[in-house]
Amino acid sequence: MKFFVDTADVDDIRELNSLGLLDGVTTNPSLILKSGRDIIEVTKEICSIVDGPVSAEVAATEYEEIMKEAAVLAKIADNICIKLPLTLDGLKACKALTDAGHKTNVTLCFSANQALLAAKAGATYISPFIGRLDDMGIDGMELIQEIRTIYDNYHFDTQILAASIRTVNHVKIAALVGADVATIPPSTLKALVKHPLTDKGLEAFMSDWAKTGQKIAG
Repeated sequence: MKFFVDTADVDDIRELNSLGLLDGVTTNPSLILKSGRDIIEVTKEICSIVDGPVSAEVAATEYEEIMKEAAVLAKIADNICIKLPLTLDGLKACKALTDAGHKTNVTLCFSANQALLAAKAGATYISPFIGRLDDMGIDGMELIQEIRTIYDNYHFDTQILAASIRTVNHVKIAALVGADVATIPPSTLKALVKHPLTDKGLEAFMSDWAKTGQKIAG
Protein backbone atom coordinates (compact mmCIF):
# COMPACT_ATOMS: atom_id res chain seq x y z
CA MET A 1 0.00 0.00 0.00
CA LYS A 2 1.18 3.50 -0.82
CA PHE A 3 1.08 6.17 1.87
CA PHE A 4 0.19 9.77 0.99
CA VAL A 5 0.06 12.43 3.69
CA ASP A 6 -3.02 14.64 3.73
CA THR A 7 -1.69 18.08 4.61
CA ALA A 8 -0.25 21.32 3.25
CA ASP A 9 2.10 21.74 6.23
CA VAL A 10 5.59 21.60 4.73
CA ASP A 11 7.25 20.87 8.09
CA ASP A 12 5.18 17.71 8.55
CA ILE A 13 5.84 16.71 4.94
CA ARG A 14 9.60 17.17 5.32
CA GLU A 15 9.68 15.13 8.53
CA LEU A 16 7.69 12.21 7.15
CA ASN A 17 9.54 12.24 3.83
CA SER A 18 12.87 12.07 5.67
CA LEU A 19 11.65 8.85 7.33
CA GLY A 20 11.08 7.27 3.94
CA LEU A 21 7.35 6.80 4.58
CA LEU A 22 5.83 9.00 1.88
CA ASP A 23 4.75 8.06 -1.61
CA GLY A 24 2.88 11.31 -2.24
CA VAL A 25 0.83 14.19 -0.82
CA THR A 26 -2.80 15.28 -1.06
CA THR A 27 -4.06 18.79 -0.45
CA ASN A 28 -7.45 20.47 -0.70
CA PRO A 29 -8.84 24.00 -0.25
CA SER A 30 -9.39 23.44 3.48
CA LEU A 31 -5.77 22.35 3.99
CA ILE A 32 -4.49 25.30 1.95
CA LEU A 33 -6.54 27.61 4.17
CA LYS A 34 -5.08 25.96 7.26
CA SER A 35 -1.54 26.49 5.94
CA GLY A 36 -2.19 30.24 5.61
CA ARG A 37 -0.13 30.34 2.40
CA ASP A 38 -0.66 31.04 -1.29
CA ILE A 39 -1.72 27.87 -3.11
CA ILE A 40 0.87 28.16 -5.89
CA GLU A 41 3.72 28.94 -3.49
CA VAL A 42 3.03 26.18 -0.97
CA THR A 43 2.21 23.58 -3.63
CA LYS A 44 5.47 24.32 -5.45
CA GLU A 45 7.40 23.83 -2.21
CA ILE A 46 5.62 20.56 -1.48
CA CYS A 47 6.42 19.31 -4.99
CA SER A 48 10.10 20.05 -4.38
CA ILE A 49 10.11 17.94 -1.19
CA VAL A 50 8.52 14.71 -2.45
CA ASP A 51 9.11 12.75 -5.63
CA GLY A 52 5.62 11.22 -5.75
CA PRO A 53 2.36 12.80 -6.90
CA VAL A 54 1.08 15.92 -5.17
CA SER A 55 -2.68 16.42 -5.52
CA ALA A 56 -3.63 20.06 -6.06
CA GLU A 57 -7.36 20.74 -6.22
CA VAL A 58 -9.22 23.05 -8.56
CA ALA A 59 -11.73 25.44 -6.99
CA ALA A 60 -13.92 25.79 -10.08
CA THR A 61 -17.03 23.69 -10.68
CA GLU A 62 -17.77 24.35 -14.37
CA TYR A 63 -15.81 22.62 -17.11
CA GLU A 64 -14.23 25.61 -18.85
CA GLU A 65 -13.10 27.16 -15.57
CA ILE A 66 -11.88 23.81 -14.25
CA MET A 67 -9.68 23.44 -17.33
CA LYS A 68 -8.27 26.95 -16.92
CA GLU A 69 -7.36 26.30 -13.28
CA ALA A 70 -5.96 22.86 -14.10
CA ALA A 71 -3.64 24.43 -16.67
CA VAL A 72 -2.25 26.76 -14.00
CA LEU A 73 -1.81 23.98 -11.44
CA ALA A 74 -0.19 21.61 -13.95
CA LYS A 75 2.59 24.14 -14.60
CA ILE A 76 3.70 24.12 -10.94
CA ALA A 77 5.75 20.92 -11.23
CA ASP A 78 5.97 17.64 -13.13
CA ASN A 79 4.59 15.65 -10.17
CA ILE A 80 1.33 17.58 -9.88
CA CYS A 81 -1.86 15.50 -9.84
CA ILE A 82 -4.96 17.53 -10.67
CA LYS A 83 -7.70 16.98 -8.10
CA LEU A 84 -11.22 17.26 -9.49
CA PRO A 85 -14.77 17.19 -8.10
CA LEU A 86 -16.93 14.14 -8.76
CA THR A 87 -19.46 15.94 -10.90
CA LEU A 88 -20.29 15.65 -14.60
CA ASP A 89 -18.12 18.69 -15.34
CA GLY A 90 -15.36 17.26 -13.17
CA LEU A 91 -15.52 13.93 -15.00
CA LYS A 92 -15.46 15.67 -18.38
CA ALA A 93 -12.33 17.53 -17.26
CA CYS A 94 -10.86 14.27 -15.96
CA LYS A 95 -11.20 12.67 -19.38
CA ALA A 96 -9.66 15.67 -21.12
CA LEU A 97 -6.77 15.99 -18.68
CA THR A 98 -6.07 12.25 -18.70
CA ASP A 99 -6.04 12.24 -22.51
CA ALA A 100 -3.53 15.12 -22.34
CA GLY A 101 -1.22 13.03 -20.14
CA HIS A 102 -1.94 14.54 -16.72
CA LYS A 103 -2.45 12.58 -13.50
CA THR A 104 -5.91 13.09 -12.01
CA ASN A 105 -7.51 12.50 -8.63
CA VAL A 106 -11.31 12.51 -8.54
CA THR A 107 -12.39 13.45 -5.03
CA LEU A 108 -15.45 13.37 -2.77
CA CYS A 109 -16.53 9.89 -3.79
CA PHE A 110 -19.31 8.37 -1.69
CA SER A 111 -20.68 5.58 -3.87
CA ALA A 112 -19.50 2.70 -6.03
CA ASN A 113 -21.39 4.13 -9.00
CA GLN A 114 -19.44 7.36 -8.71
CA ALA A 115 -16.19 5.38 -8.59
CA LEU A 116 -17.24 3.49 -11.72
CA LEU A 117 -17.78 6.76 -13.56
CA ALA A 118 -14.38 8.09 -12.47
CA ALA A 119 -12.67 4.96 -13.76
CA LYS A 120 -14.55 5.26 -17.07
CA ALA A 121 -13.24 8.84 -17.30
CA GLY A 122 -9.69 7.56 -16.87
CA ALA A 123 -8.95 8.91 -13.40
CA THR A 124 -5.52 8.06 -12.03
CA TYR A 125 -6.97 7.98 -8.50
CA ILE A 126 -10.45 7.83 -6.99
CA SER A 127 -10.82 9.20 -3.46
CA PRO A 128 -13.63 7.55 -1.46
CA PHE A 129 -14.17 9.37 1.85
CA ILE A 130 -14.28 6.77 4.61
CA GLY A 131 -14.61 8.94 7.70
CA ARG A 132 -17.44 11.08 6.38
CA LEU A 133 -19.48 7.96 5.64
CA ASP A 134 -18.74 6.63 9.12
CA ASP A 135 -20.04 9.93 10.51
CA MET A 136 -23.40 9.13 8.89
CA GLY A 137 -23.53 5.65 10.39
CA ILE A 138 -22.44 3.99 7.13
CA ASP A 139 -19.43 1.66 7.06
CA GLY A 140 -16.98 3.47 4.79
CA MET A 141 -14.91 0.33 4.33
CA GLU A 142 -17.80 -1.38 2.55
CA LEU A 143 -17.44 1.26 -0.14
CA ILE A 144 -13.73 0.45 -0.53
CA GLN A 145 -14.61 -3.23 -0.90
CA GLU A 146 -17.29 -2.50 -3.49
CA ILE A 147 -14.96 -0.34 -5.57
CA ARG A 148 -12.19 -2.96 -5.35
CA THR A 149 -14.56 -5.63 -6.66
CA ILE A 150 -15.80 -3.48 -9.55
CA TYR A 151 -12.31 -2.36 -10.58
CA ASP A 152 -11.02 -5.94 -10.45
CA ASN A 153 -14.02 -7.20 -12.44
CA TYR A 154 -13.29 -4.84 -15.32
CA HIS A 155 -9.52 -4.40 -14.95
CA PHE A 156 -9.64 -0.64 -14.47
CA ASP A 157 -6.26 1.01 -13.89
CA THR A 158 -7.69 3.69 -11.56
CA GLN A 159 -6.14 3.39 -8.10
CA ILE A 160 -8.31 3.44 -4.98
CA LEU A 161 -7.08 6.23 -2.70
CA ALA A 162 -8.72 5.80 0.72
CA ALA A 163 -9.38 9.31 2.07
CA SER A 164 -10.96 10.94 5.11
CA ILE A 165 -9.00 8.53 7.29
CA ARG A 166 -9.55 9.19 10.98
CA THR A 167 -7.89 6.28 12.80
CA VAL A 168 -5.05 3.78 12.55
CA ASN A 169 -7.72 1.09 12.24
CA HIS A 170 -8.98 2.77 9.09
CA VAL A 171 -5.51 2.32 7.59
CA LYS A 172 -5.34 -1.35 8.54
CA ILE A 173 -8.76 -2.21 7.16
CA ALA A 174 -8.18 -0.20 3.98
CA ALA A 175 -5.04 -2.26 3.41
CA LEU A 176 -6.88 -5.52 4.13
CA VAL A 177 -9.69 -4.81 1.67
CA GLY A 178 -7.32 -3.76 -1.09
CA ALA A 179 -7.06 0.04 -1.28
CA ASP A 180 -4.04 0.97 -3.40
CA VAL A 181 -3.29 4.13 -1.44
CA ALA A 182 -4.21 5.67 1.90
CA THR A 183 -3.94 9.41 2.36
CA ILE A 184 -3.41 9.97 6.05
CA PRO A 185 -3.18 12.99 8.38
CA PRO A 186 0.37 13.40 9.79
CA SER A 187 -0.63 12.55 13.37
CA THR A 188 -2.40 9.34 12.31
CA LEU A 189 0.49 8.28 10.08
CA LYS A 190 2.93 8.69 12.97
CA ALA A 191 0.58 6.78 15.28
CA LEU A 192 0.85 3.66 13.08
CA VAL A 193 4.17 2.84 14.76
CA LYS A 194 2.77 2.90 18.28
CA HIS A 195 1.85 -0.14 20.38
CA PRO A 196 1.97 -0.39 24.20
CA LEU A 197 3.75 -3.74 24.09
CA THR A 198 6.47 -2.27 21.87
CA ASP A 199 6.99 0.52 24.42
CA LYS A 200 6.97 -1.94 27.33
CA GLY A 201 9.40 -4.31 25.65
CA LEU A 202 11.79 -1.52 24.70
CA GLU A 203 11.74 -0.18 28.26
CA ALA A 204 12.67 -3.64 29.60
CA PHE A 205 15.47 -4.06 27.06
CA MET A 206 16.94 -0.64 27.88
CA SER A 207 16.79 -1.37 31.60
CA ASP A 208 18.61 -4.67 31.18
CA TRP A 209 21.16 -3.14 28.83
CA ALA A 210 21.99 -0.40 31.32
CA LYS A 211 22.77 -3.10 33.89
CA THR A 212 25.43 -4.63 31.63
CA GLY A 213 27.46 -1.43 31.76
CA GLN A 214 28.34 -1.90 28.09
CA LYS A 215 28.39 0.49 25.13
CA ILE A 216 28.08 -0.50 21.49
CA ALA A 217 29.60 2.70 20.11
CA GLY A 218 31.45 5.71 21.43
